Amino acid sequence: MSTEKKRIHEEMASLIREIEKHDEAYYVNDAPLISDEEYDRLFRRLQELEASNPDLASPASPTRRVGGKALEQFAKSKHGIPMLSLANAMEPAELEAFDERVHRFLEIEPAKPLEYFAELKFDGLSINLVYENGELVRAATRGDGETGEDVTGNVRTIRSIPLKLQGSDLPARIEVRGEIVLPVEDFVRLNREQELKGQKPFANPRNAAAGSLRQLDPKVTASRPLTGFFYGIGEVSGWTPPKTHAEYEKTLESWGLPVGKLRRICKGPAEVISFYREIEDARESLPFEIDGVVVKLNSFAQQQTAGFVARSPRGMIAFKYPPKKSVTLVEDIQIQVGRTGALTPVAVVSPVNVNGVIVRRATLHNQDEIDRKDIRIGDHVVIQRAGDVIPEVVEVLKERRRGDERRFMIPDQCPVCGSPSVRPEGEAVTRCSGTRCIAKLKERIKHFVQKDAVNVEGLGDKIVDQLVDEGLIRRIPDLYDLEFSNVLPLEGFAEKSAQKLLNAIDHSRTPELYRVIFGLGIRHVGEATAKLLAQKFKSIDALALAGESELLEVGGIGEEMAGSIREWFSHPENRSELEELVGKLEILAPSNSGVVQTFAGKTFVLTGTLPGLTRSEAEKMIEDRGGKVSGSVSKKTDFVLAGEEAGSKLDKARSLGVRVIDEAQFLLML
Repeated sequence: MSTEKKRIHEEMASLIREIEKHDEAYYVNDAPLISDEEYDRLFRRLQELEASNPDLASPASPTRRVGGKALEQFAKSKHGIPMLSLANAMEPAELEAFDERVHRFLEIEPAKPLEYFAELKFDGLSINLVYENGELVRAATRGDGETGEDVTGNVRTIRSIPLKLQGSDLPARIEVRGEIVLPVEDFVRLNREQELKGQKPFANPRNAAAGSLRQLDPKVTASRPLTGFFYGIGEVSGWTPPKTHAEYEKTLESWGLPVGKLRRICKGPAEVISFYREIEDARESLPFEIDGVVVKLNSFAQQQTAGFVARSPRGMIAFKYPPKKSVTLVEDIQIQVGRTGALTPVAVVSPVNVNGVIVRRATLHNQDEIDRKDIRIGDHVVIQRAGDVIPEVVEVLKERRRGDERRFMIPDQCPVCGSPSVRPEGEAVTRCSGTRCIAKLKERIKHFVQKDAVNVEGLGDKIVDQLVDEGLIRRIPDLYDLEFSNVLPLEGFAEKSAQKLLNAIDHSRTPELYRVIFGLGIRHVGEATAKLLAQKFKSIDALALAGESELLEVGGIGEEMAGSIREWFSHPENRSELEELVGKLEILAPSNSGVVQTFAGKTFVLTGTLPGLTRSEAEKMIEDRGGKVSGSVSKKTDFVLAGEEAGSKLDKARSLGVRVIDEAQFLLML
């Protein structure tokens, strides 16, 4: 791999890690860390790199999936048809480019204007309602797009959502999609109540709506004035939908479901932009928060013809408004130390109200970003947020400098342990080199016990901090040596809670192999990669002994990731700690017999070159899940998995009406 290719691959890997972190914060924890605009910038950069370097694209890239996971305290609910997210347009030129693309997909001459349906993009929590013969039988959040959280009991408490649809011509079954929101006035009142109770206020109405809907006690949800707006359609049976989206929303309205009142049929992008500007002027007076306008082909037939990319329908786009900004003073710059030793600079700013939220800290990312924007302690800066807890500094108001501002450099030593800080060539991140850094230890333990790793329920950040500060845990294996007498004296513990924590730790002694691999915190190894490694090597010992060439045989693992894995296992202290840890766990090896038979009875035909999988890897995935791979397309074929340069098999599949999927859709089905 050339030096330039290696640099691009490293940047892509870094972007994927960053986006995955923010997906977790936004979709799962309802605690976003950056602004929507910054997230969009990261996402677009990754899309650009993948488009120009398809050979380096990872099948586990967040551009190929929908963010978020089902929370474990709720039952999981599988959607009949996946709930996808929308691509974004940030300015009129991008909307016009979208219009040009749709013309090409539909093979319609550019001069002929397309009919679009435009409506508000509510900033809430996506929801999927299932009605059978007019009765509400299930409600689920979007989750990862394929499976969400079953929140039926809570949704039933929302008065604006009918438990039974009105009218007589009702579907036997229908999935209705929409957004659960909290009015701005009610959000302000709820936060005032939270503060009076000594509880943490919500960051914004979207987070308040999500937190209210995810209450384990439906009575709490019922006490909060949530409402919903509905616009989408999923799986349908026993009913023929209208031909246009406008007619569909009228139908929803006639059934008693709330729909947005501000909507318009537009001929071509110019009329869409006009509608967008009108809504922008009225935005401050709206009772609900919105962050843009959704634009979609009005014709359902045209939507179907336009098709889909990995995570988005081609015939729809979110035309977003720029985030709101405020000016404040940088009082100080502090360093946070992460699990891998990353030293991240954070600006401490004078408290300022940004879009309804008091902001006190803003991320500065790394030294290059500080230097590029020339951010100094004492500067007046513009910060922005769009639903985030830690916003970013957009620009420095250099004309307001007085001359006493101070430059900031990430220190040569870790501010926690004093070890030298190093910045490897070609990387933007400076890291602590210390092997016994308390800050790194805390973050490693927090990573190891999270629910996607070994899942120690109830072991939160504050408890981990106490355990480390008290010297009760010096390495991860020490977690399994804790005794009742260690935990009881800690702040916030009584006999019952102390025993409950010890029981949770004991319950985590039999983790699946992939959870342990992920929990080790190896750089670049996320949950999806950990699963691939577990399937390939079957044991920690085999993985520890694997050479770089063996690692590169695993789909989705490149040279940088393979090198990172080898480096971790070659470190004597890591090996010693791992050996002790394995001695205290009963790790469950993966078994194909435990694989859900997703494709039982289904026949696949593969054609073309897949970007992230070999043909043999794809065939094994299908066969492990009960499916059959055939060499020819017939009426009995269920799916044609098509890659680049697909040939006559693709043409035959289309002529027979056989469903054609790409690699991203295939991975989503898994």
